[in-house]
Amino acid sequence: MSNYKLPVNDTKFQNLHWRLLLSYLTVMVAILGTSTVAIYEFFAHSLYQQIDQRLIILAQAAAHNFTETKEQYQQKKVYQADKYPHPQVFRRLDKDGDLDIPWHNLREPDQGVEWFDAETKLLGNAGTLLPNSSPHPGFETINNGQIRAVTIAAYSKDKGKQKLEGYVRTSETTQEVEVVLIKLRWGLGLGSIFALTMTGIGGLWLTRQSLKPIIKSFQQLKQFTADASHELRSPLTAIKTSVDVMRTHPERIHPADEKKLAAIASATQQMSSLVEDLLLLARMDAQTATINQDLIPIPLDEILEDLVDLLELQAEEKEITLKSYLLTDIFVKGDGTKLTRLFANLIENALQYTPKGGNVTIFMKRFDRSVIVGVSDTGMGIAAENLPFVFDRFWRADKARTRREGGLGIGLAIAQAIAQYHHGEITVTSQLGVGSCFRVRLPLISEPKT
Repeated sequence: MSNYKLPVNDTKFQNLHWRLLLSYLTVMVAILGTSTVAIYEFFAHSLYQQIDQRLIILAQAAAHNFTETKEQYQQKKVYQADKYPHPQVFRRLDKDGDLDIPWHNLREPDQGVEWFDAETKLLGNAGTLLPNSSPHPGFETINNGQIRAVTIAAYSKDKGKQKLEGYVRTSETTQEVEVVLIKLRWGLGLGSIFALTMTGIGGLWLTRQSLKPIIKSFQQLKQFTADASHELRSPLTAIKTSVDVMRTHPERIHPADEKKLAAIASATQQMSSLVEDLLLLARMDAQTATINQDLIPIPLDEILEDLVDLLELQAEEKEITLKSYLLTDIFVKGDGTKLTRLFANLIENALQYTPKGGNVTIFMKRFDRSVIVGVSDTGMGIAAENLPFVFDRFWRADKARTRREGGLGIGLAIAQAIAQYHHGEITVTSQLGVGSCFRVRLPLISEPKT
C-alpha cells in the first residue's frame, strides 16, 4: 500500500483529502478548546474558592470580637469626640507581625477586616486592605476584580432571641491568584499551540493513510477499465468485420437471418463506441495527473461555429430552434479535438432531450480571465436531487431523463473530464419542466501572435 501516493493534480482526491483533514482538525480543536477552557475554569474556581474559605473563616472569627470592638468604639466616641468627629477603632499588628487578637494571624498587606454597626457605619478595622465602599452581605468582587470580599452579619442573644449587632467584612487581594492564572493561561496557550501543531501533522499523516486504500482501489479500477477496454477492441473489431463481410454478400444470407445480423451489427457498434469512450476516459484520467505541455492556443469561437453549422440539420429534423450568441477572437489553451468532443456532447445532449418546437441556445461570456460557454435548452429538465449525480459515469435519472437510443450514459462524464483536463470546470442548473443549462468555464489566453 505504501506505493500508492495521493495524486497531486487529482482534484477529487485533493478535495477529499482536505475535507477529511478539516473535519479531523475541527473535531480535535473542539475537544482541545473545550478541555482547555474546562481546565482553566476548574483551577480558577479552585483558587478563588480557597480565598473564599479563608475569608469566611476570618469573618466568622472576627464576628466573635464584634462586641469588644463596638465597646471600644463607644469609648472613643465619648472621650475623643472633640478630636475625632467620627472615631474608629484601629487594630494594629504587634511586634511578632500578627494582629493582636487571639483568633487570627492577619496578613496586613493582603487582608483586611472591618466592623460595621447595624446601619453599616464603620466601627473599626484591621489590616491595610480596606475597600472604600459600603458592605453588602455575601461574597463580592470589587475594585475591578482586584479585591475579593465577604460580609457576614453579627448577632447577639437577648432573652433567647437573636439581635443584629452589625456586620463584619473581610477582604483579600486577588493579585496572587491572578499571577497564578496568568501563568496558567500562558501554559495552556503554548500547550494548545504545540498540541494543534502536532495534531495538524498527525492529521496530515492519518488522512493520507486513510486515503491509501481508496486510491489503490481507484487506480486498480482505472487500470482494469483501460485494460478491459483495450482487450475488447480486437474481438469487437473482428465481429464487426465479419458481420460487414457477411452483409456484403446478401445472397449467402437466409432472409430470416438479416434482422439478426442487423441486431448484431448495431450491438457491436454500440459496444465499440462504449469501449472507445472508456478508453478516452482512462486516457483523460491519466493525463489530468500530469502537467499538460502539449496544449496549444485554440480559437474556441471557431469550434463552436463549426459545431452549430454541423448540428443545424439535426435540429431542423427535430423542429428545434438552434441559436448561438458567440464572441469573437476567443482563444483558450487546449486540444481542439477534445474541446470539440466536449461541446458536441453538450449540444447533442440538449437536442436529444428538448421536445419538438423547443429551443437550444449556445452563448459565450467573458468573466475576469475566463470565458464561460453555456448550452441551455427548454427540455424536460433534471430534478434538483439528481443534479449532483449528472456527471457520474453510467448514471441516469429515469424519472427525469430516459436513455436515448445508442446512448451510453457517459457523455457528461467525458465532458467533465475534458473540462478538468483544460483546467476548467463544468456546472449545471436545471428545473423540471423548464429546461437545463450547462456552463463550461475555461481560462482565457491572449490571441497568439503570427
